Amino acid sequence: MTLLSSLDQTLLDHAAGAPMLAQVQAWAAINSGSRNLDGLGVMARLLADAFAVLPGELQLVEAAPVETVAADGRINSIESGRHLHLSVRPDAPVRLLLTGHMDTVFGVDHPFQTLRWLEPGVLNGPGVADMKGGLAVMLAALCAFEGSGEAAKLGYDVVINSDEEVGSPSSAALLRQVATGKLAAFTYEPALPDGTLAGARAGSGNFSIIVTGRSAHAGRNPDDGRNALLAAADLALRLKAASGKGFSCNPAKIDGGGPNNVVPDHAVLRVNFRPTTPADEVAARALLDRMIADVARDHDVSLHYHGGFGRPPKPMDAKALALFDLVRRCGAELGLPIGWRDTGGVCDGNNIAACGVPVVDTMGARGGSIHSDAEFLLTDSLAERAQLSALALLRIAQGQYKREGMIA
Repeated sequence: MTLLSSLDQTLLDHAAGAPMLAQVQAWAAINSGSRNLDGLGVMARLLADAFAVLPGELQLVEAAPVETVAADGRINSIESGRHLHLSVRPDAPVRLLLTGHMDTVFGVDHPFQTLRWLEPGVLNGPGVADMKGGLAVMLAALCAFEGSGEAAKLGYDVVINSDEEVGSPSSAALLRQVATGKLAAFTYEPALPDGTLAGARAGSGNFSIIVTGRSAHAGRNPDDGRNALLAAADLALRLKAASGKGFSCNPAKIDGGGPNNVVPDHAVLRVNFRPTTPADEVAARALLDRMIADVARDHDVSLHYHGGFGRPPKPMDAKALALFDLVRRCGAELGLPIGWRDTGGVCDGNNIAACGVPVVDTMGARGGSIHSDAEFLLTDSLAERAQLSALALLRIAQGQYKREGMIA
């Protein structure tokens, strides 16, 4: 561990002393599934109250409209919760972006709704790691930084969206707008239990392919029909068989069908692509276009798709490596080994990196088993990760990071 100055130590003590565990327990007790607008409204108000201790202008931003394809193929508009946006010192010469999300994958009808201690220091509950723990870490770090005496040198925006777990469709434009001109970004997804961070990330694209055939009697004149369900299944098999060369395809669901004595004339196939690079994304889209044309020809049906690549691939370029190195150096000052590895998972870090802004997107608390009822938070990591973030903010304010990399 590096010898820390009195300024450093005061900052670290402030970060570690924040009431993070109590915040996590209070916030995780509120169901804020991505489609639970009432729960998201409660969370947004609580977070607005909590983050109001920071200077700057805070607002709850109405969500942009989002289109979705229903099981019957109709395009519907769905509502999302409001997003929190805080802007601090917008005229500062150096500005950062810090992001998190208030939603979880656990809806109001999900059985996983309560918190319990698995053992001392290991808290099980919905969203404790992903990412209500991360929100508490972010707030503690920012409060400590604001009291450091160096805060005037650095401005920042905070965005906490309500729809990250469903791909951030209503907040993507806000994230792009706020990312503009930022030196770097931190996102507070959970680190792995051993503290490992996510490095490069694959991209993600979600598509709904609407298949329209022709109905007919299954016994009297089946050859007059055009089976949309069969065409959708054929397309799913073709897409899956062609994946694996730079991108994967997961056919996830087929809606459609009807009575056994009717040739089905409608189906909707849902698929997800995970491209590794921007070139792989282009190849995946070309494959989808080609396979749709082939299935339309072979089954004499019409197909069209809705959706797109909402999460671009996030490579580890020179800018990202320099920011990771800053975090690693801060970890070394605290006696924390900081490593990272590539992952197929996606988050808002993908979208921020696509704006040309380097991002470390696992600055949250350590935990695991996310998106399941075994999700857990290692509560000792709250103070640890708040100190890491606070020190990184301080070092950036002190000029120890530039876009082109670390400086002496």
